[in-house]
Amino acid sequence: MPSLGQLLESHSPLLLIDAASARIQAGVLAAGRAPRWASRAAEAGTGIFDCLDDLGFDVNSAAAFIFCEGPGSILGVRTAAMALRIWSVMSPRPIFGYRSLALAAEAAPEGAAVIADARRGLWHRAVRGMPLALAAPADLSGALVSPEGFRSWDPLPPGTKSMPYDVAAVLAKPAAAAADIFRQTDAPDAFLHREPEYARWTPRIHRAP
Repeated sequence: MPSLGQLLESHSPLLLIDAASARIQAGVLAAGRAPRWASRAAEAGTGIFDCLDDLGFDVNSAAAFIFCEGPGSILGVRTAAMALRIWSVMSPRPIFGYRSLALAAEAAPEGAAVIADARRGLWHRAVRGMPLALAAPADLSGALVSPEGFRSWDPLPPGTKSMPYDVAAVLAKPAAAAADIFRQTDAPDAFLHREPEYARWTPRIHRAP
């Protein structure tokens, strides 16, 4: 998987969109130029386009797209993915995705696990250099941090600390820019550890008791 540095060398300018948290973040990145960032505390359907307006960026000038595929807000991620699909139909360009917690792990304290609620009593867990995993509460130990702006349905495990989820600040770190956390995709969508399972409904003729 390529790093941000490699993507900047091969595809500039890049348009990055992250709608995984409650704060929509967008950036225009190009080799040899200072990145430009915008953010909005709004729902993705308006926040993404407000950020583009703030940046004054024409999506037609992007050589490639980067987006966060989650974990996080499924609605936000899928809104961003839908926009990228539409823009790529109009003008085909490479699309690269990254995992929110893998990015956050690049800024987490050494040895700490970054966690986010995966619902149904499970937690997403990421440690720098390790694959994203699902964990039960009993399996969460050691230093734990949770990114700001990520919704939790269950209480955070005792001792969990909060950390900023600031894409611009993380990618400004040389180690994060060199991390191979990006992957190319032809079908941008929200990340799922496993596909949802649905119960089969068997129709029955109603009978009086």
